[in-house]
Amino acid sequence: MKTKYIDLIEQTFDFPQREFQLDGDHLLFHGIDLMALIKKYGTPLKFNYLPSISNNIQRCKGWFRDSMNAIGYTGTYNYSYCTKSSHFSFVMDEVLKNEVNLETSSAFDIDIINHLIDQGKLNSTQKIICNGFKTDSYIEKIAGLINREVIEVIPVVDNYSELERLLKLTEKKVNLGVRIASEEDPKFEFYTSRLGLRYRNILPFYNQQIKDNPQVDLKMLHFFINTGIQDNAYYWNELTKSLKVYGQLKQICPELNSLNIGGGFPIKKSLAFDYDYEYMVEEIVMQIKNVCKEFTIPEPNIYTEFGSFTVGESGGAIFKILDQKQQNDREKWNMIDSSFMTNLPDTWAINQRFVLLPINRWNDPYERVLLGGLTCDSDDYYNSEQHSNAIYLPKYEKNKELYIGFFNTGAYQENIGGYGGLKHCLIPEPQHILIRRNEEGQLETELFSGEQTANQYLRLLGYVKE
Repeated sequence: MKTKYIDLIEQTFDFPQREFQLDGDHLLFHGIDLMALIKKYGTPLKFNYLPSISNNIQRCKGWFRDSMNAIGYTGTYNYSYCTKSSHFSFVMDEVLKNEVNLETSSAFDIDIINHLIDQGKLNSTQKIICNGFKTDSYIEKIAGLINREVIEVIPVVDNYSELERLLKLTEKKVNLGVRIASEEDPKFEFYTSRLGLRYRNILPFYNQQIKDNPQVDLKMLHFFINTGIQDNAYYWNELTKSLKVYGQLKQICPELNSLNIGGGFPIKKSLAFDYDYEYMVEEIVMQIKNVCKEFTIPEPNIYTEFGSFTVGESGGAIFKILDQKQQNDREKWNMIDSSFMTNLPDTWAINQRFVLLPINRWNDPYERVLLGGLTCDSDDYYNSEQHSNAIYLPKYEKNKELYIGFFNTGAYQENIGGYGGLKHCLIPEPQHILIRRNEEGQLETELFSGEQTANQYLRLLGYVKE
């Protein structure tokens, strides 16, 4: 009778997988011995495996390159990293090894860009795409970056007043983008995105504010589908509508040469994940080419702004099961040594599921459990996986340590969770580990930040003065 945890996994999924293998009864992630990591640093801990970032960027560049070559597409492909997914310097350093552009969202983003320029990590061949609603501070910093004249800046108009405000602060030539306010999925609570200009207003905006202004060239049309790039009727319909706007605009705006399709590539949140990236890229490129043929216009340079896809699969979090509480005949609560609400906030805020696997004891019998965090909030729990309505883990035994890992958590969790700040019930920020490979391919680890201390919290709360 097959009752071991490894039996459950092998009966349910294709296993092992590209990034997940076993060494005896414990888990390896991209060849990383996670039990050795636990032995060295303890738990709770978060980590980033940095080579995963470059790997995903290069995979994506390859998909677009192959698709464009296959159909004779004449435009270029331009990978851009969406910085809001993770602003950490170690992420930026890894991203910029791959000759990509950066997309910003707010005023402080521009301070990071200036810092990277001053360090010589950005050059004149790269582009800074400035998205988001533009506050006065954001506009001022965009203008300052344009005035430096060391890198190409493409402000993407999100609101009708932004261009006029920007031009008051610079006399330099401005290469502009305009964002389309796409229609939202029918399941949403509203019909049209709050971001960008309405479809029918794009051409009038160009004619009124850009066409006869010698200081401005409209270079890019931008759109983003909030549900991501999915093979469904909604996505293809919105893509087609945006492409037709591009075609109409190109016919009256010869300077327009770029189409930005935003982000939205999904990442693995389950061992059952099945997404055909190559097929989706081929279809997108082909549809762009077909619309350009329909309008008799040159094929645009394609830009993407992948954030989660770039950095998400580099991240992980490891926790120890501290104890088990049986609250009734059916519900067993395994308590972790951290909090879901504070350290994996998407599990609480949007019911996000991540890849969850035990780190050790794969040859032990399994049981169905619920996972509870350390805060006193009833919402601090994790109770299912994407592929099922339950969680199964090796059976809890008081004298046998059990560790669990959440994988592909590298996007947004630190930003949303308020990295290094106050947390609910004063649960501390876990230690954060960086994992690299040296020139010989050997793994190297570095402690980026230790677990928050009581004194750090006391300073934040004003009890202890600097």
